[in-house]
Amino acid sequence: MATVEKPHRVVVLALAGLLPFELGIPHRIFGRAKGPGERHLYEILTCGLAPGPVPTDADFTVYVEHGPELLATADTVVVPASHELGPVHSEGRLTDGLAAALAHVRPGTRMVSICTGGYVLAAAGYLDGRRATTHWAHAEHFQRMFPAVRVDADVLYTDDGDVLTSAGVAAGIDLCLHIVRRDHGAAVANDTARRTVVPPHREGGQAQFVQRPVPGPQHASTTAARAWVLDRLHEPLRLSDLARQESMSVRTFTRRFREECGVSPGEWITGQRVERARQLLERTELPVEAVARRAGFGTAQSLRKHVQAALGVSPTAYRRTFRATETAPSPSSDGPSVGAGSAH
Repeated sequence: MATVEKPHRVVVLALAGLLPFELGIPHRIFGRAKGPGERHLYEILTCGLAPGPVPTDADFTVYVEHGPELLATADTVVVPASHELGPVHSEGRLTDGLAAALAHVRPGTRMVSICTGGYVLAAAGYLDGRRATTHWAHAEHFQRMFPAVRVDADVLYTDDGDVLTSAGVAAGIDLCLHIVRRDHGAAVANDTARRTVVPPHREGGQAQFVQRPVPGPQHASTTAARAWVLDRLHEPLRLSDLARQESMSVRTFTRRFREECGVSPGEWITGQRVERARQLLERTELPVEAVARRAGFGTAQSLRKHVQAALGVSPTAYRRTFRATETAPSPSSDGPSVGAGSAH
């Protein structure tokens, strides 16, 4: 009889003053990640500094059944935001109870923070010498409290291998989806996003704050241009073509695009092409050269360069790691196999 792989255990550490929304993110995202046969890929459990009620920043408490000993069983530990971090926030040091709890964490356990949960990881030394982020409103204070941390206040989340951090609220969703994508590939992550009814992918380097995320009625949006691009990723794309979709000058379009998306049109297109390549590598048997054409990179060399930069592995290694169990038919809607240019 085949052995069923044990689910990856995620333990969420609930601290007094926690934000209920952030507490629910790991349960919602990891809990919806499923493999072949609807097998759950993660087991999600919650613990506190002691079993019992944990006050939140809302008008209710949550009851946690497990104490900190559960951390010793975790493959991944998630620390959500809390408004009552005490000495962690004011002095940059762990309380005795929190230090004792984190002492249960095994070496090599993946550590993840959502929003101000990063203060806990920093006070415990997990972020020393590493790049990290937190909510933009706390970033300056965070850097003062923890000078050994390389704080990036502009990004949605950071991934430093076994330590990952995110900005506030929805960025925690983005980070958890990123982890699912890293663990199990784009197909599983996209399916998880569909089950949860959230956008499937936002790059960690996207800005936390954009000037016009929802354009007002007096402002033109770049939505139509983005939809136009997604139907033509395999083609050469010029900024002038994108601007024409919105009846804007190139200069106005470029400014408006960055205001709405937090990145330049060229950066956004490259990210979408990498995403298309990931899906093709996972779901089809297409040669790398064909994947490159359909994703809009034109050549296998260009594909390798961009996939290596974005994912840290070659297209072949990515396919080997995340190859779908059942190969889906090759997409036919990506258009002809033509070389692609880029928008800058």
